[in-house]
This record gives sequence, structure tokens and C-alpha cells, in this order.
Amino acid sequence: MDINVINKAEMLEFTERGDDRGHLVICEGGIDIPFDIKRIFYIYGSDTDVIRGQHANRKSEFVLINVAGTSKVKIKDGKGNETVYSLNRPHTGIYIPKMVWKDMYDFSEDSVLLCLASTHYDAEEYIRDYDEFIKIINEEGD
Repeated sequence: MDINVINKAEMLEFTERGDDRGHLVICEGGIDIPFDIKRIFYIYGSDTDVIRGQHANRKSEFVLINVAGTSKVKIKDGKGNETVYSLNRPHTGIYIPKMVWKDMYDFSEDSVLLCLASTHYDAEEYIRDYDEFIKIINEEGD
């Protein structure tokens, strides 16, 4: 397991074009997004005190973009390191590699959080218990 996996997470800025008609943001898989996009979903209607995510993925990488409103994303590597990102501009997103714990929270009332994934959905690859995640991370580090 790469000890610096949390350092692979990064903010991405996408091409934004616009004129008096409005704005257009371009995100292409394998170009702007560091993987081929296999799945797209979005989260909306979450209250400010709701925490979404609360899991890690064995195989999936993600890019999260708040296309409307705002939210925060806390990521943890299971070794005591964590980073919080504020998603508040529709032309930026956060890349999250596999085997990183993620919590999405502090949603504005108008928040629409777009999630791009590198894999199709597979419930078996989700780790939903943080203690289990820590155990797996530490076993792989041996």
C-alpha cells in the first residue's frame, strides 16, 4: 500500500468557457479526469448536518464536483492523516484515489454533488466500517 496515498488526492480545475449566455465547463474522461469514467451519480437534497460517503473503495477512484451549491469532503488515509476540501466552484473538483476514506458533509441547501467513478457499482468493493478500513490499511502496509 502506498503510504502517501492521501497525497495523490488533488484539486482539479476544469476548462471553463463562457460569455453573456452563461458558462460551460468541460470534463473529459482520461484527459481532465485521471481515469475513464464508468459511472456517474449525483447527490442532492442532503441537509447541512447529513454526512454522506463514510466509506472507502478497494478499486474505485472518484472525482467529486459541486456543480451547484457547496459541500466539504474530508478524506483520511487510515494512518492518522486527513485533509478537508471545500467544493464551492462548479469548475473545480477533487480527485480521490482508491483506498481513501471519504466523508461528504456541510451541504448547502442548493448543493448538487456530481460524482464520477472509475468503475461500475460493486457493493463488495466498499469498506463501510472505519475500524475495518484501518485494519486493512495496516495489514497491507506490512
